[in-house]
Amino acid sequence: MAFARTTALEFLRRAYAQNRLAHAYLITGPPGSGKEVLAAEVASLVNGTPAKDIFSAKAREVFIARPESKSRRISIEQIRELEHALQMRAVNSHGKVAIISDADRLGGEAANAFLKTLEEPPKDSLLLLLSALPEALPETILSRCIAIPLASDGEAQSKKEEEKLVKLLQQASRHTTWSIQFAYRLAQEFQQLLRSIREEVKHETDSALKQDQTRYKDATDGAWLEQREEYYKALTESLYLQRRAALVEILFAWWTDVLRASNDVAQRDVPAAKQETAMLARRFSTVESLRRIRSLEELRDHLGRNIHEGLAIEVAFLTIFTV
Repeated sequence: MAFARTTALEFLRRAYAQNRLAHAYLITGPPGSGKEVLAAEVASLVNGTPAKDIFSAKAREVFIARPESKSRRISIEQIRELEHALQMRAVNSHGKVAIISDADRLGGEAANAFLKTLEEPPKDSLLLLLSALPEALPETILSRCIAIPLASDGEAQSKKEEEKLVKLLQQASRHTTWSIQFAYRLAQEFQQLLRSIREEVKHETDSALKQDQTRYKDATDGAWLEQREEYYKALTESLYLQRRAALVEILFAWWTDVLRASNDVAQRDVPAAKQETAMLARRFSTVESLRRIRSLEELRDHLGRNIHEGLAIEVAFLTIFTV
């Protein structure tokens, strides 16, 4: 589950107040999610420097590593400098903070060197790794950080698309006849919703790529820009799959509510559709609802194994939305 930046900050504030702050956090989220803002706010808690100055020369005992070479990699030399700084005794009782921006750009040697710091963090230090593509980080690093996924500004859009799906299901529940043609049409509308999501995600990542190209065109080599294109392609797919999975979960929640209504269980995961799921509970037996939930499990499995998306959805909907 992704958090709003303010929610994540409140969680970390409480942990700090109770002396339960971990030594390393991985703050993830797409461009625009506020990773650096949150890192600055948390660093300010620990270090005392105003958040607005954390990434400036005014900060003391705050050490930043970000891609700087022409290859846009974080080099082992940068990590060694950061490690040396962390080993130094803090002055004025300030906590030491290391912020690794674009941590997925750690080179192989740099990642291995930083792993030692994660395993044996210096006293009174906090390590904050920031990444829009945590999948690119080694598992050894991921396993040693507490992940804090941030919701992007697109999270509100995600809620809108989930609401659209719920309305689509509400409309479907009012049809008295669920024919093959009806199920196929419903599958087409679901896929149209997915196409809109993919187009929106691609627009966001294309914009981020153009910003990188403009910002770094004279400061890096062509090879890095080509790698950046691949990076944003991977990010586009990752973000799309996350939002597709969220819609599949809405389908699960819908049919789980139908099953609960069949068995007089009050809890609802989609409370806005309580009337419609109760209506379906009167139409379908527990066995029939369970069969549809199993079909959704098969759909999730097929999508996870990269079986053709459109075909997998149509086959599932023909089972779930026909009588």
